[in-house]
Amino acid sequence: MKRDVHTRRTCRAFTLFETLVVVTLLAIVATLTVPSFAAWRMRDQVDARARALLSTLSYARGEALRRGARVTLCRVDAAHHCLASGQPCKTGVIDWSCGWAVMIERSGGFVPLRVQPDLASVSVVGALTNLTFTPPAGQANGSFRSFDIGPRVESKATQGKDWRRCIRIAAGGRARIVDGACGATA
Repeated sequence: MKRDVHTRRTCRAFTLFETLVVVTLLAIVATLTVPSFAAWRMRDQVDARARALLSTLSYARGEALRRGARVTLCRVDAAHHCLASGQPCKTGVIDWSCGWAVMIERSGGFVPLRVQPDLASVSVVGALTNLTFTPPAGQANGSFRSFDIGPRVESKATQGKDWRRCIRIAAGGRARIVDGACGATA
């Protein structure tokens, strides 16, 4: 006896309701994580800017020792010229976020040795005067001894000391990073 057995293939698929539930859950998760991602990115920018400034300070001190000459750190404009004290950056802010350069004096003018470009989203506050490192010990001459680095625009997610860095400069010219604000004023 021969039987015709028709086998049915069953395809399992998601229903429209199940798909909508998954899409809704993904939208909720994305909405909750976007502010955290933006805050994480800002903290990364603050840390990177603090490390760049610390590196520049160490480089300037080292060049003063190596060359036996005065080396100056100053805020710069787009053409890499030192900005005068109180002169705003191209963005209109008056701080070190417009960028800075390590300069050495040659032929009556300053020549840049190393330049750090601007980063408008991060505030770098310190006195607006230049900082000069002098030989033979690389001492720092200038009217300030710290930089306060943090987000230019604070949000609810980026408030508090975890979002700020302080660079303190000792009289001998050595610098170090400290977590939190240091109270530097412009």
